[in-house]
Amino acid sequence: MQDIIHLLPDSVANQIAAGEVVQRPSSVVKELMENAIDAGATKVQVLVSDGGRTLVQVIDNGLGMSETDARLAFERHATSKIKKAEDLFALNTMGFRGEALASIVAVSQVELTTRRADDELGTQIVFSGSELQSQEAVAAPVGSNFKVKNLFFNIPARRKFLKSTQTELNNIVSEYERVALINCDVEFSLIHNGIELSQLPVSSFRQRIVNIFGKKINAHLVEVSVDSTLIKIKGFVGAPESARKKGALQYFFVNGRYMRHAYFAKAVQEAFANIVPAGEQVPFFLCFNVEPSHIDVNIHPTKTEIKFEDEPSLWKIILAAVRESLGRFNVAPGLDFSLDDMPEIPVMDVVAAGDRLPVSAPKVSYDPSYNPFKKNAPDYRKTDNSYWEKLYRGVEKTSEVEESLGSSSCDEFLASLAELPQQKDELPIPELLAQYKGQYILLSSENGLLLVHQRRAHIRVLFERFRKQLYDKRGTIQGLLFPERVELSVAESVALDAIIEELSYLGFDISSLGHGSYAIQGVPSGLDGLNPATLLTEIIHSVIEQTTAPKDTLFEKMALSMAKQMAVITGQVLQRDEMEVLVAELFATETPQYAPDGGIIIYTLQDSEINRFFAK
Repeated sequence: MQDIIHLLPDSVANQIAAGEVVQRPSSVVKELMENAIDAGATKVQVLVSDGGRTLVQVIDNGLGMSETDARLAFERHATSKIKKAEDLFALNTMGFRGEALASIVAVSQVELTTRRADDELGTQIVFSGSELQSQEAVAAPVGSNFKVKNLFFNIPARRKFLKSTQTELNNIVSEYERVALINCDVEFSLIHNGIELSQLPVSSFRQRIVNIFGKKINAHLVEVSVDSTLIKIKGFVGAPESARKKGALQYFFVNGRYMRHAYFAKAVQEAFANIVPAGEQVPFFLCFNVEPSHIDVNIHPTKTEIKFEDEPSLWKIILAAVRESLGRFNVAPGLDFSLDDMPEIPVMDVVAAGDRLPVSAPKVSYDPSYNPFKKNAPDYRKTDNSYWEKLYRGVEKTSEVEESLGSSSCDEFLASLAELPQQKDELPIPELLAQYKGQYILLSSENGLLLVHQRRAHIRVLFERFRKQLYDKRGTIQGLLFPERVELSVAESVALDAIIEELSYLGFDISSLGHGSYAIQGVPSGLDGLNPATLLTEIIHSVIEQTTAPKDTLFEKMALSMAKQMAVITGQVLQRDEMEVLVAELFATETPQYAPDGGIIIYTLQDSEINRFFAK
C-alpha cells in the first residue's frame, strides 16, 4: 500500500494561507500600508480601481529594498522583524509573520519597483500567481511601489464572491482610516478611479480625527489621559450629545496597532451609563501603550484581536479614566450660560449710607362695601351652571388628545400618510374602538379583539410608500429656506455619492461642496420636526452596512431607514381620524401583519379566550 501523506507545493500552501490573510481588496491595502509604515515612510499614496478588483497600488518613500531583498520578500515566512521565538513578545512593528506578500502574490499579479537611497538603480520585479515573470534593474525613486492587479484572477470561485464595487470600496476606506488615524506623523492620500477621496497632511492626533471624520466632531471630543504602571491611555471620547444608535466611531489602538476589543468597549460604555440613552453608543479614539511582553498579537491572522495579560484590571482603569475625564471637563448635563446669552441686568445707582431714602410701609387698598354673603352675590352651591358658562364663554374646549399632541395637527399627520393604491382583494377594515396607552390601537373584528402596534403599522405604511417612490423614481421635494450644511467622513462621502440619485427619488436635493461637505437644499415633504442632517446620516449608515449588491435590497434598506425616522413615536396619542387613516392605509399594504424588519403588527385576542376568562 502506497504512502498517502505528502508535502504541498509552495504555490498551493500560499493560496491556502491567502484564504486567511487576503480576504478581499481591503486586506491588501492594510498589509501594504503597514509595510510602508514599517519601512519608515513619511508619505504613503493608495490608489485603487474598481473597488480594488483590478488594481491596488501603494507608493511610499520609505527605505526601499535591495535586489536580493526584493526577491526574497515574496517567499513565505521571509521577514526582517523576528529571528527567534522570543522576538514575538517584543514586537514594535506592524507586520512580523512574513505571510502577507507571499499570500498576496499567490492570488494576484504583482509588480514591485523599489530603490534604496544608496543605490543608483532600483529593482523591478513582476510575479503572476507566485511565478516569477521578470526581474530587472530600473531607474526609480527611493521607496517602494507595489501594484497588485486582478486579485483572485487564478481563483474564480473567490473572485465571484467579492461584493459590489461600492461595498469593497467602503472596506478599503475603513482599513485606510484605521492605519492613517494612528500614524499622524505620516502624510496619506487615497485615490479611487482617478478621483482623490482623501488627503491627510501631518498633524496632531486630534486634528487627524477631524480631518478624517469632519469638523463637526471636534466640538464633541473629550480628552482622556492616564498613566499607570499597567497601561498608558491617551485619546478622546465623544461627549454624550455625540451618541448615536449605529455607526458610532469606535477605535482602539495598542502600541500603534488597531484592534477590536468588545470587553474594553463595554468599559467605555459603562462610563456613560445613565448619561446617554439606552441602545446608543458614543465614539471613542483611545490609544493604549503597554509593554509588548504583556500582550499577544499573534492570536488572529489579521492581527486585529489582541490578548492582554490582566484584562480585568485594565477594564477598571479604562472605566475610571473615562469617568474622570467626563467629570474633569464637566460633561454631565447642566446649565450653561455663555456671555452672549446672559440676561441684561439693569445697573442701579449706589446710595451712600447717610443719604438713604426714607422707608414707608406698603399700602393696601380694598372695598369696604363688598360682602360676599349678600343675596345678590352668585351662589356657587347652586346646580345651575349658567355662572360657569358665562365665566368660560369664548374659550374653546380642548380635548386631552389635542393637548397631548401639542403643535402637531391632524392635517399634518394625514399629510404624512400618502395615499397608497388599494389592493384588489382589499381586507375589510375592522371597527375602531380606542387607543391604549399611546402604543396600541384596539379594533373589533368578527373573531375577537385586534391589537395593532401603531408605530410598526406606521413604519409599514411609510416603508411601502418610500419603496414605491424609489422604484417609480419620483419624490416630492420640499425646498429649504436656508440650505443645511453637513460634514461627512470619507466613508460616508463614498456611500453618499453612490446613492445620491436614489436619494432624489425620496425627495432629497443634495449638492456637493467638496472635501466631504454637502448642502441639503431640499428634503422629503412631511419631514417637519426632524433634522435633515440626522436623517441623511442614518440612511448613509444603513447603506454602509449593506453587504449585498442587489438594488432591491438597497432600496429596502433606504426605505426602512426613512420610515423608522419619520414614523410616530411610541406613546404618541392619536386622534380618532388619525387612527382611522392609519388603519385604513395599513390594511391596504401588501403584508399588514408584519413590519418590514419582521416585527408583529397585529395580534388577535380571540373571543374564545375572552369568554373562557370570564366563564369562571
